[in-house]
Amino acid sequence: MIDFVFLGFIGFILALGLKRPYFWVLLYVYIDILAPQNIGYGIIQSVPVSLIAFGAAFVGWVLFDKKEGARFSLRQGLILLLLCWCFFTLQIADYPQEAATKWDWVWKAMVFAIFLPFTVTTRERIEALALTMVLTVGMIVISTGMKTVLGGGGYGSLKFFVKDNSGIYESSTLATVAIGLIPMIIWFTRFGTIIKPHWTVTVFAVALCFACLMIPIGTEARTGLLCIAALGVCLLRYTEKRLLFIAAAPVLALMALPFLPQSYYDRMATIAQPGGDESASTRMQVWAWTIDYASSKPLGGGFDAYRSNSFTYTMPVRTTNEDGNTTTTEYREVTDEARAFHSSFFELLGEQGYPGLFIWLLLHGLGVWQMEKTYRRWKGKTQENEAWISPMAAALQMASLIYLVGATFQGIGYQPVMLMIVGLQIGLYSYVHRLDSAKRFLVTDRASQRLQRRAVRSKRARKAHSAQGPQPALP
Repeated sequence: MIDFVFLGFIGFILALGLKRPYFWVLLYVYIDILAPQNIGYGIIQSVPVSLIAFGAAFVGWVLFDKKEGARFSLRQGLILLLLCWCFFTLQIADYPQEAATKWDWVWKAMVFAIFLPFTVTTRERIEALALTMVLTVGMIVISTGMKTVLGGGGYGSLKFFVKDNSGIYESSTLATVAIGLIPMIIWFTRFGTIIKPHWTVTVFAVALCFACLMIPIGTEARTGLLCIAALGVCLLRYTEKRLLFIAAAPVLALMALPFLPQSYYDRMATIAQPGGDESASTRMQVWAWTIDYASSKPLGGGFDAYRSNSFTYTMPVRTTNEDGNTTTTEYREVTDEARAFHSSFFELLGEQGYPGLFIWLLLHGLGVWQMEKTYRRWKGKTQENEAWISPMAAALQMASLIYLVGATFQGIGYQPVMLMIVGLQIGLYSYVHRLDSAKRFLVTDRASQRLQRRAVRSKRARKAHSAQGPQPALP
């Protein structure tokens, strides 16, 4: 039954796209995030819905879209350059077969990120894309948040829509994306036009934000807790009542403590003491190995280059006696190999080398700077068609910063949802650049018209003066 529901919805959006092709772009965003073909159990698994939406989005833009305001930007060029570099490292990959498997989805995410800004050329389209991302991620977040509240959480045991620990359905990735979208959810309570601000919208937004905050608790993802801290720091800049905000944060944290399971405390404690946790200890060993690897292969080893790592290290293992009163610590040697990078920075360094890491850092660094520039340029605008720009830039900047915090501790350097946010940032920056250009042209045109009017009046005055003839001299 669920297969026919998904297929019916997808078919309906495809039909709507015959009149408005931009719906096909939004359809691909929906399918790429939610992956309905993996949720169903029957016929939908045999229908290439992602490929159909991907092709429809491109064909619809090429054949039917007006393409007004579409331009190729510097950051699109950086994504294209990174895409070409990834293809180069694919040819010299240490593990060609595994690298080809990862390449199959990475190139699609990058190509779509390059294409997306060409379609996001108006306020309505910018808002529609942001709303589609929020509501699609919200489907996963609401379900997961409800399971957490009802006691179904736990590290590695929280059930999602699919039985697949990859993509957005990986616990730390979902926590990062969910926390990163909270500022955008708040934006819709004030500036939305597709769904206009209303008390019902505010109630839903508050509930959705609460569900987003439940994700790090339900998944017991340590990265999620760091992302919440990053969100708090970012929001501190934009709130007018900073002292109240600072005072409320620890109060809310203390109120939540009694409802958190002991397993959550135990897992979060490893943030301060990573040496006592095998996962955290292995992570640091992998990072050290990656630096050495990049020294010998500065151009990178291609996708999944981590498979060649191997190392032995010593870590403390604590055991408690049967009486529960005595704890002994024993140091044991642990040998590990083929462990993932667990950091986007080291993922890019190991797979794409120093050139790829530099391009990736420049791509996201420029995004933070452009959103900051946009925020300051349009801050304080009161007209309805301009007031929304600065808060949207702030929301997208916070999404990038939270992503970078989360990316420090997980390998999500090519995460499709975050690349969509990059595309949205590029679209917004291009849109406000056109507005600025139009304003400058209007000012210049008005100044030119004033000069022309002055010239006409001066010419008429000279003609009137010459028509009067020479004036007789006074006696």
